[in-house]
Amino acid sequence: MTNSRTLLLIDDNLAHAKVFREALVDASDGPFEGEWVKTLAEGFLRLEKKGIWAIFISLRLDGNKGLTTFDQLHHAAPGMPTLVLGGAADKAIALQALERGAKDYLLEGHIDCYSLSRAIRHMVERETAEDALFTEKARAQVTLDSIGDAVLSTDILGNVSYLNAVAEQMTGWSRGAASGKPLAEVFRIIDGVTREPAPNPMDLAIKKNKTVALTPNCILIRRDGSESAIEDSAAPIYDRFGAVTGAVTVFHDVSMSRAIVGEMKHLAEHDALTDLPNRMLLRDRITQAIATAHRNGTLVAVVFLDLDQFKHINDSLGHAIGDKLLQSVAARLTGCVRSTDTVSRQGGDEFVVLLSEVKHAADAGNMARKILTALTACHALEGSDLYVTASIGVSTYPEDGDDAEILLKNADTAMYQAKEKGRNNYQFFKKEMNLRAVNRQSLEGGLRDALQHRQFVLHYQPKISLTTGSISGVEALIRWLHPTLGLLPPLEFLPIAEDCGLIVPIGRWVLGEACRQVQEWTIAGLRFVPVAVNVSSLEFRSEGFLDNIRTILRIAGLNPRYLELELTETVLMQHAESTLTVLRALKSIGVRLAVDDFGTGYSSLSYLKRFPIDCLKIDQSFVRDITSGSDDVPIVRAVITMAKSLRQQVVGEGVETEAQMCFLQAHGCDEAQGYYFSMPLAAEQFAKLLKPHIRSFIPAPCAASRPATSPWLIPTKPPRLN
Repeated sequence: MTNSRTLLLIDDNLAHAKVFREALVDASDGPFEGEWVKTLAEGFLRLEKKGIWAIFISLRLDGNKGLTTFDQLHHAAPGMPTLVLGGAADKAIALQALERGAKDYLLEGHIDCYSLSRAIRHMVERETAEDALFTEKARAQVTLDSIGDAVLSTDILGNVSYLNAVAEQMTGWSRGAASGKPLAEVFRIIDGVTREPAPNPMDLAIKKNKTVALTPNCILIRRDGSESAIEDSAAPIYDRFGAVTGAVTVFHDVSMSRAIVGEMKHLAEHDALTDLPNRMLLRDRITQAIATAHRNGTLVAVVFLDLDQFKHINDSLGHAIGDKLLQSVAARLTGCVRSTDTVSRQGGDEFVVLLSEVKHAADAGNMARKILTALTACHALEGSDLYVTASIGVSTYPEDGDDAEILLKNADTAMYQAKEKGRNNYQFFKKEMNLRAVNRQSLEGGLRDALQHRQFVLHYQPKISLTTGSISGVEALIRWLHPTLGLLPPLEFLPIAEDCGLIVPIGRWVLGEACRQVQEWTIAGLRFVPVAVNVSSLEFRSEGFLDNIRTILRIAGLNPRYLELELTETVLMQHAESTLTVLRALKSIGVRLAVDDFGTGYSSLSYLKRFPIDCLKIDQSFVRDITSGSDDVPIVRAVITMAKSLRQQVVGEGVETEAQMCFLQAHGCDEAQGYYFSMPLAAEQFAKLLKPHIRSFIPAPCAASRPATSPWLIPTKPPRLN
């Protein structure tokens, strides 16, 4: 298609206008141009200028609600392809609009860029099909002397006297074979709902001496037994004296139009990607299941499922692979349930399974386990073996709610609890979860204002050289000074920030503030120490990450070698090849790189050798028990030895006792940090540790662990902060 087509949006909703513009850009059958007006009057004025290919119009325009707006537009622009936009409760009205000539409809909740792009594509496809149909029909009309409908007539006795070519085709009878046959033998019609014989319209026309319509939902049975839906009317035939001499019926096949209405209804109630029932249809089915369960004294279970870390698949492998994975998940879910159950896609990577007629709540738990097992098996997609897990929440009727909305909400709440418990598990809803959900929602809402109102602060924890006992670095740790809840640690809000998409701007603020603070200490004449900042997976893979690092360092005036980025093994090992490219770029800037919580993730030594890592931080879970003779002792020794062989520094995290410090010191660990030396401190407090008279944080080492070549003249306890 080379010529641009212009679509007109008549809608006073700014959000609809925005996704309309996005859809025109995304539509693959373009090019398209779009125009937007807010009132029907403006729409009529624009239509007078011609050049509009199709119209998108709101059913709730100018204070109207219903078909008034559509009827006025349809009268002003008859035959122009029209799509109606309505509220969530306007489904019945939208279907009536289809019957009056609309080509498609979208309801609130589905008015997004994807659905509008799909609707535009369907309009193009439908226009192409209609053009082809029109051309074919034009040829037929010429061939059949401009008669396109089927025409059949009878005499006064009800015997067939005439069929045109279209009628011959539709009934399966030739004119010669049908002539003189009783009408009921040639024109066999039944009620499409009851399948009972329908009243003969020509008999009624003769008896009532007037034009009558065919029975609604009328089905014509051809001579060979095949069926087609038909519509139209019958009328009596008069002689020149006005006497009835017979009857004629004109009818045509409406199978296609009914199929289109059925298709539109199906599209409105099903997900376009997976063809599973969508939210609208699911709610209807939950309501029906509740009514049945109430009558039969059984249970209904709602299983809410969210794929774990699905965004990483989309970001790394592309949305095409992500879509195929969603289709694979849909197929496996469908294979797990009974024919009486419903699998629905709610959108994104969320699915809901409705289990109707459940006898025991434990049956829902069994189904959840079955689903988890099915989903974790390998998904082989276009040469990639993908593995996915899910978090599942379960609610039941009547225990957890008596309508669809409450059951879905409570199952969703339980699903988030499953995520908090480590993912890849299921949780039944408990009433106390609602309180946690309310608290989470409150924190999420507060997070959106926290950056703007400067509620975040950084605390600083020193890293201590186990050779000199002095501060060798500092780690910047974020805190949220909540206006009502006080100082919140990161574990209480960073997971929420990741889920709601705020982790990237928060991470950028942390980087900028940490660099600014270190430079400020330096200008004040305090000891210069490198600063380490944790970087999340989403931030590391965000667009513009490298440029942001350069900008922050330039604004702060900080030498790049005094900034250390801490990344977990999980972040590094996801998509290792692209990770290596970013790491090398960071090293070219001059930034130091550290592996945080080493030993808790993938721990792939082959990739560790390839990555330009400067430092390994031994996770505190290993440090905690190194003095008790646990299995962690050889692990810590091995990590230190390996790091030394790779010429990497080693930092022991979470040091809380002198014995732990002495063990790390004796085995060649370079640095340590933890509450034994200092808890994380506000910037003003930490500045006191950087004063020149603060010499050492390490007391005299244990004789058993003291290296023979390192005599110590060190205080017996860490210095005070005064």
